[in-house]
Amino acid sequence: MRDDLRILALALVASLALATAGPAAASTAELQVIHNAADPAAAVVDIYVNEELTLDDFAFRTATPFLEVPAGVELRVGVAPADSDGPGDILATIPVTLAAHERYVAVANGVLDPAAFAANPDGREIGFTLLAADGIRTRTFPGLVKVKPLHGASDAPAVDIKARTRFGDLTLWDHLAYGDFGAYRTVFATSYELIVTPAGADAVVASFHADLGAASGGAAVVLASGFLDPAANQGGAGFALLAVLPDGTALTLEPADATARVQVVHNSPDPAAAEVDVYIDDALALDDLAFRAATPFLDLPAGVELRLGIAPGNSSGPEDVIAEFPVTLANAETYVVMATGVLDPSAFAPNPEGRDTGFTLAVRSGVNEEGLLRRARLQAYHGSPDAPSVDVRTRIWNWSRVLVGDLGYGEFQGPAAVWPRNYDLDVTPAGDPETVVASFEADLRGLAGGAAVVFASGFLDPAANQGGAAFGLFAALPDGTVLALPASSGGGGDRGHDLVAKAAGDLPARLVGEQNYPNPFNPQTTIAYSLPRDTQVRLQVFDVRGRLVRTLAEGAQPAGSHTVLFDGTGLASGT
Repeated sequence: MRDDLRILALALVASLALATAGPAAASTAELQVIHNAADPAAAVVDIYVNEELTLDDFAFRTATPFLEVPAGVELRVGVAPADSDGPGDILATIPVTLAAHERYVAVANGVLDPAAFAANPDGREIGFTLLAADGIRTRTFPGLVKVKPLHGASDAPAVDIKARTRFGDLTLWDHLAYGDFGAYRTVFATSYELIVTPAGADAVVASFHADLGAASGGAAVVLASGFLDPAANQGGAGFALLAVLPDGTALTLEPADATARVQVVHNSPDPAAAEVDVYIDDALALDDLAFRAATPFLDLPAGVELRLGIAPGNSSGPEDVIAEFPVTLANAETYVVMATGVLDPSAFAPNPEGRDTGFTLAVRSGVNEEGLLRRARLQAYHGSPDAPSVDVRTRIWNWSRVLVGDLGYGEFQGPAAVWPRNYDLDVTPAGDPETVVASFEADLRGLAGGAAVVFASGFLDPAANQGGAAFGLFAALPDGTVLALPASSGGGGDRGHDLVAKAAGDLPARLVGEQNYPNPFNPQTTIAYSLPRDTQVRLQVFDVRGRLVRTLAEGAQPAGSHTVLFDGTGLASGT
């Protein structure tokens, strides 16, 4: 095929020279011709120039190298069926005049009888024509590749074309409509997954593998080719991306498998669901997944309905599934699936805002596996069933800002891009920055360029929830590691009862000092107390000789229940 095209290219030059002999022929241009018309009746065509046969049996999705052709004169390019007998068989003629010393690509595109094919959804004309662009490049710097796109799929709407990189999806061209060329983009000569989506939307139309390593220092024209719905277009070729190099090499990019990336996190605090088995279409996929554990990101089939079943740990088979959820994943999308809630809501404290706390799978798309340059990307999820909506604030010295705002139970928020440093995170009732419910330390210094899903977990009031796990913040990393965020040493401690009291309007009638827990302890214990009204507080620890050991809290505090963490590290053992 390559030798045949080179012979045809020489024939093209010769016939063009004969067809335009004279003084004007001294000016020339460079031209590459690409056959991208997906009409089955035009699968193989003959190309005439000024009624001279120039390309014989020119096949769909093939191209010529760049040819030197006459400039400054009108060339009448005719298209005829393969094995035509002469110019009398020409079906369509397109006049073309090329500028001297310019480089062009001309793409045969469209269908011979538009009425017999699906219309373009944007109303674009789909009749057979030559789509031409000038300013075509053939080379660039080593290690780079210049790429120019053409939307040549007649039944497809305007699209965005993105490259999937380690930093996320990078939009190369947006709102590229049928018949339009896009501007050149310069990319690294490496392997990419190219993702085609409807313009301005996230749904993936198709994705393809593009290995540009061999094109280093060169250029390519990438064409959307074929039909999105072949059945509605006389069984023509299916949608694909075609990459054409300057020497005429035409490569149909391999489609990427229809898969999605999925991380599963077990965040149901119901003690009866401490371990679960996960079935996909009745096949055991995850065995004995523990509470507050996560999988790494997994490749799962996309574009088909999956039945995700949850069964008790050590189940015998799919017949033990106690809850099943249908899920259809989008191709090339990234998800987190959060198992959340309780099996019997009537046996647990209700959500103070009346939200449904029944066991379910919360699904979030657009989750990042990697950060943005030197920053970390955080996705937040509220998975504490008995907690109202909260804000999460980052605190640096005396300055704070809302990282997550008005996040209700069962909701995701984010992603948020943050700098990799050590943060204090204050959890407060939504809209109430003064009442710090709990404070945690989030050391993100090792997460530069990384990502995590940060989720609230457990119960604010374990005693009212069958002794389930207590409230905390946890971070699931893309490799499946789950980290418990420690209580912040900057103050605040774990004061979950404040949120319960504030939500329910339940304040103590008098000052109450409760038993510290654990007791005995080594090295940390929590000291709890309740205030009947807003007041000034000083909480100090003394040893048996009456000497002040540490001041744990001092200043104005709101009414409600409070807890403070006492860390005895460095102190002598004893009472």
